[in-house]
Amino acid sequence: MARAYRWVIVAAGGLMGCVAAGTMFSLAIFLEPVASETGWSRAGISTAMTLNFLVMGVGGFLWGSLTDRFGARIVVLIGSVLLGLALVLASRAESLLAFQLAYGTLVGLAASAFFAPMIAAVMTWFTEQRGLAVSLVSAGMGMAPMTVSPLARTLISAYDWRTAMLMIGVGAWAFLLPTALLIRQPPALSEGEQAEAVEARRQPLSRLLLTPQFLVLGFTFFACCAAHSGPIFHMVSYAMLCGIAPWPPSASTASRGWRGSAAACSSACSPTGSASSRCWWRASSSRQP
Repeated sequence: MARAYRWVIVAAGGLMGCVAAGTMFSLAIFLEPVASETGWSRAGISTAMTLNFLVMGVGGFLWGSLTDRFGARIVVLIGSVLLGLALVLASRAESLLAFQLAYGTLVGLAASAFFAPMIAAVMTWFTEQRGLAVSLVSAGMGMAPMTVSPLARTLISAYDWRTAMLMIGVGAWAFLLPTALLIRQPPALSEGEQAEAVEARRQPLSRLLLTPQFLVLGFTFFACCAAHSGPIFHMVSYAMLCGIAPWPPSASTASRGWRGSAAACSSACSPTGSASSRCWWRASSSRQP
């Protein structure tokens, strides 16, 4: 039973990571509608995403420490409540500062409650196939732009950005709260594993933070996110600036792929783009309403 249930933990971790990351990155879809309706600057709205990343970095340490003390279930439950609450508050914000605090601070804090705690929880359930299990949980975050972002665009088109964000917040509660209840402690450890766990907890945190392994991993994650976060976030606005319609009727932006959209957009906007690329872009645009 325990060997089978560990894959439930993996599925739950992947789902929660997808919802958490998806709601955070969906701000790229909301950027233009929010700016158009409220008159807030794009730079001001984008600051919320900057705050997200900064708070996530700090929040990871906080939630990781709480996971060590109380287990992953209570941590992801708190994160689930905070994530839905943050989106609901952001949808009602009447000032840019209130929006930045709700979406930038609370969403970032809530989103950080899932990745590290669930990775740690999954690792405790596996002694073999651990790399596969961790990669599947991580893949949930990769699926986020392909699921939540198209949903956000559909809701914005059907209603308005405030209603769409409110509905996504309520949907986050609906998905995350029941899923968080599936998280359990792993089966009892053997005496040798218990001794290793106790010894690991005795080591001071400062010593762990200065190990070469931690520093290399920390720098790698920082360099990766610093390089891609800006282009990814502003890709949708850039595509709309180039004239690509927000929602093609036949396929979502995600199904076409970000790379294809970026290449078409770049060719259309660039005077040096090839004739075939410009023709492809115009043909695609002509099929949209």
